[in-house]
Amino acid sequence: MKLLILDAGHCLSLALVREASRRADTELVIEQGSTITSARLEAIAPDAVVIPPLAQPLIMAPADVTAHADAVDACLTACQSLGVALVWCVSDQLYEDGLDVPIDEHVVPAPRDESLRRLVQTGDRIRAEFKHHLIVRLGPLFALEGSHAWLNEIIDNLVLGQVVRAAEDVICCPTSADAVAMALIGMLQQQASGANAWGAYHLAGTEPVSAFTFTSMVRTQLQTHLEGRGEQITLSEVQPLKHHHDAKLRRVLNCRRVLDVFGVHQKPWRLEVGRMLDTWCLSREAERVSDTGASA
Repeated sequence: MKLLILDAGHCLSLALVREASRRADTELVIEQGSTITSARLEAIAPDAVVIPPLAQPLIMAPADVTAHADAVDACLTACQSLGVALVWCVSDQLYEDGLDVPIDEHVVPAPRDESLRRLVQTGDRIRAEFKHHLIVRLGPLFALEGSHAWLNEIIDNLVLGQVVRAAEDVICCPTSADAVAMALIGMLQQQASGANAWGAYHLAGTEPVSAFTFTSMVRTQLQTHLEGRGEQITLSEVQPLKHHHDAKLRRVLNCRRVLDVFGVHQKPWRLEVGRMLDTWCLSREAERVSDTGASA
């Protein structure tokens, strides 16, 4: 199976590269940009095009959100002309006001924000005009590298002594980019084998949590990891932010359908964070050894 991945520097694109490198059944072609022409698509001849998400479209410049929607529209046109499947990953922030109960796939986002509505229009067009699509709605992605990675920024700020602020009144499901990459490739392999299960799916981590609690847990785990390796670093503090004064806003995705159709289980974010912090500490240790050797 050959996949064309757009936006090479995105944390999800880098996670897909790592996952594909472990497999013998998946070939990736990576494009630096966020769109593709019909001519380029025909030359590459992939089985599917994967478009990573905007991580926080609610706080992005409206022009950037609109540009992303335009790029997805252009990709859709190219995919339609050549019959290439389209996979578009989108942020849970499209559910601007959240919902008191876990949000099912059939619930189409209806945001008030104009730029978010532009993204929904693109999703409507995909569903109406092209059967061979997967719209994968994700919780907030975290990873150690790449754009929109979140976790790397938290770690850097904590280590550098810069106060980290995070919302305590928005409940979400933090989602490992590595887990999403594994799931997407598995889903597309099943599609290539005749599953014919196109449509919208929700994919997120387990245990709904506020961004403040998530960030605080990252700090606690990072402190434990560093102390376990004999490093005494005073990490900066995590401070809560409040955006909603009356009640907590919940963006919790119900991921039952992706389990029932593809057998994809949600990954516990605490375990994924712990694994990534192990990787970060090992890389940090290797850099220190390398620097010591160079100095000698």
